[in-house]
Amino acid sequence: MRERGRCVVNRVRFVSSGLLAVGISLLILGLGCGDNSSAGKDLQVTNVADNFQFQVTNTKSYSHTYTYTWSNSGLSASVNQASSISGGDATLVVKDSAGTTVYTRSLKQNGTFNTATGSAGNWTIQLLASKVTGTLNFRVQKL
Repeated sequence: MRERGRCVVNRVRFVSSGLLAVGISLLILGLGCGDNSSAGKDLQVTNVADNFQFQVTNTKSYSHTYTYTWSNSGLSASVNQASSISGGDATLVVKDSAGTTVYTRSLKQNGTFNTATGSAGNWTIQLLASKVTGTLNFRVQKL
């Protein structure tokens, strides 16, 4: 009888110890697989007719697609890119009111560029961020 009780106690201890070990392992694995990305801070967007500006600072391995509708009364636009990207990439895509892509460029390339000629009206500005780390800054203005 006593031997039997000890076996049961030992099994309970083994099962309890086993569950505890599994639980701790899952906790450690969960902590190790955490998402260290950050959307950054100080997102600033100015979206008025013929002038669009975007800036976000301190992103960290962040992936997101930003899409805006922007009113451009002109047929083309000037794009000023002034970003500081240390990892990943961010691509700026501009489409005219007909949906034709008039501009595509990585924000890693700083400078002032012109879009292709398009149709006036409501344009689409998309920013495709892929695991980007750094500051994203650009301006699109009617030419």
